[in-house]
Amino acid sequence: MSDFDLLTPLKRHWGYEGFRPLQERIVQSLLAGRDIAVVMPTGGGKSLCYQLPALILGRTAVVISPLIALMQDQGAQLGQMGIPAALLNSTLSASEQEKVIRRAIAGEYRLLYLSPERLARADTISWLSRTPIAFFAIDEAHCISEWGHEFRPDYRQLSALRENFPGLPIAAFTASATRRVRHDILAQLRLHDPEKFIASFRRPNLRYLVRQCDTRTQSRLLVSALRAHEGENVIVYAPTIARVGETVQFLAQCGIQAIGYHGKMDTERRRHNQERWMADEVPVLVGTLAFGLGINKPSVRAVIHLALPKSIEQYYQEAGRAGRDGLPADCALLWQKRDAGLLAYFIEALQDPGEKERAWQRYHAMRHFAEAQECRHRQICTHFGETPKWTACGMCDVCAGAPEWMDKPEAERAPKKRKKQDRAAKPAGGDGGLVDHMREWRRATAKRSGVPAYVIMHDSTLEEICRRRPSSTTELLEIHGIGIRKAEMYGSEILSALEGYSPAGQL
Repeated sequence: MSDFDLLTPLKRHWGYEGFRPLQERIVQSLLAGRDIAVVMPTGGGKSLCYQLPALILGRTAVVISPLIALMQDQGAQLGQMGIPAALLNSTLSASEQEKVIRRAIAGEYRLLYLSPERLARADTISWLSRTPIAFFAIDEAHCISEWGHEFRPDYRQLSALRENFPGLPIAAFTASATRRVRHDILAQLRLHDPEKFIASFRRPNLRYLVRQCDTRTQSRLLVSALRAHEGENVIVYAPTIARVGETVQFLAQCGIQAIGYHGKMDTERRRHNQERWMADEVPVLVGTLAFGLGINKPSVRAVIHLALPKSIEQYYQEAGRAGRDGLPADCALLWQKRDAGLLAYFIEALQDPGEKERAWQRYHAMRHFAEAQECRHRQICTHFGETPKWTACGMCDVCAGAPEWMDKPEAERAPKKRKKQDRAAKPAGGDGGLVDHMREWRRATAKRSGVPAYVIMHDSTLEEICRRRPSSTTELLEIHGIGIRKAEMYGSEILSALEGYSPAGQL
């Protein structure tokens, strides 16, 4: 164990009193200069594992990510926490890129985010060799493997890291890698005697629900699910761009506000739609697979798939965007037989025999997951090479039965509102008005700062503030997620907002 003080910066910048499972051991390994490989589910806190050691070491962690959205998201959050960070990608002008490079060489950043394409450039290697680097962190490391569900050829070039920077540690992070892919990651990156950290793939707060249905039933169940999650954040995955538009239009006819997101939208509209959803202005976002990569909104209460995904890895990753705050969330897969036929058609069109074989293996595993009457959580865990000691999870349709919204037509169900304000009001001692009041403060603050609302603070933090109603900075610092930096930035505003709240009917 090292002599580094981990808890003081953890509290100051993140507002946390302690670590989640595996986090402390991973941080200690990086501080000791070890190569590491980390497999940790979405929402498990991977980013802190490389952000904290970079801060403590006082040098730059170079984070390789294929996702511009993730770079921007994490950069904004680090800025809020008072940790100097930057990203270098095609969204920046030439002069902005030159400024980032100069500051990187001067050692001004603790985190520097690059794309794999950028790292492959000779000029990048040249200026990085003059930068005080602590270690390299490879995010979405499964992209380096042909056996991974998101293989990206640019990731293959990361194998040159060991040649160009032989003395620096390399840390590989992924949320969804089978045993075969994990071995491939170690070999491709040429990790030296790496410490391996593999968390359980079970997300106990997620309820997996699978139903094969026809077109009419699928539409009915979609509406039923959204009514059950009224007022809450939901992602709906549609298989095609056309289905995105059709679904948004259909939901509007049902009185459900939703916005679309897909890769063929013009950049400005896509960004605007994403920001509206992130800011809680519209609860439901209907998107293709283009949506969600790198998005880290903790309070998503349901993810609904309207077609069979290509693989269990893809499904696990997309469904895993629900419930990142640790609170219960639904992951509903409403699939049709024609989905399977379409997937088979595209697999047969593949020319490369190896690629075709891998695609068929993924298809059969996904089809078995959807059709087998076996515990959904257990199927996912065993797929990723885990051997659970339990046989029933109590949190899937096989083990616990389907929820009321899935089994009964709306007319037969008991009236029940599940608005997030109702849930949030119960931590706030029954005062839903206070929760709404503080949400409005957060929304206005986020708009003024140009960041998503959850970057200001997560729902769980906001609800704890409403429940405990701190009246001083000292009391505010006892709230989970409020560190010294956050208290310095927003403490007086939060206390003023609380003091200025009057329940309805009171003067």
